[in-house]
Amino acid sequence: MGKFGFAISKGSQIDYDKNDHSLYHYIKINEPSIQLCIGCGGCTASCTSVNYTHFNFRKLQLLISRGEKINIDQEISKCMLCGKCKLVCPRGVNTRNIIFSIKRWIMENRSFYEQT
Repeated sequence: MGKFGFAISKGSQIDYDKNDHSLYHYIKINEPSIQLCIGCGGCTASCTSVNYTHFNFRKLQLLISRGEKINIDQEISKCMLCGKCKLVCPRGVNTRNIIFSIKRWIMENRSFYEQT
């Protein structure tokens, strides 16, 4: 049989049970308000960094809750810590403390990033 230019692709589903949720649990202990986030996007809409660095706090929070930590140290460095996201959050999520918790976790788990 000849090939028709099609191939079966590997599935692209995410197995959340296999992901490492240690960062999310670390943040949840240090800043419990992360659980209040409803993903409305107000933080990203008010962000000053978006115009210059394409920083997206909403996406960052989603990746952390999924347990995906690859390149999170590069993403977190884009935040200018202006605090606008904290001011506009309708649920009162302390986004600045979440950023600081992520930075602390990265410093404590530097070996994870040296392996990847």
